[in-house]
Amino acid sequence: MDFLKMMKQAKQMQEQMGSLQEAFANIETEGTSGGGLVKITIAGKGEIKALKIDPSLFKEDDVEILEDLIIAAHNEARLKAETQMQEKTQELMGGLGLPAGMKLPF
Repeated sequence: MDFLKMMKQAKQMQEQMGSLQEAFANIETEGTSGGGLVKITIAGKGEIKALKIDPSLFKEDDVEILEDLIIAAHNEARLKAETQMQEKTQELMGGLGLPAGMKLPF
């Protein structure tokens, strides 16, 4: 592979990675738990943007269940965000001609 071509691709990749990081920050995903009784929306970096709790869960005896459902919903939303980020990264890397299995950052 031509060294100058490779350097040009590296610069393009750096620019695209910057754009990709901005896009990640704007991703919002929703996670649910308890059959939809708890819904949480997070931003790409994991910040909670919204939390919806079905009023039927507001019982003193159910506090631990509610806490577990919130954590489960957050984890689902975070996993969805990570999956979207991986997919977008794969799309970006696909056009660079990198060897199969090569992961970035190095």
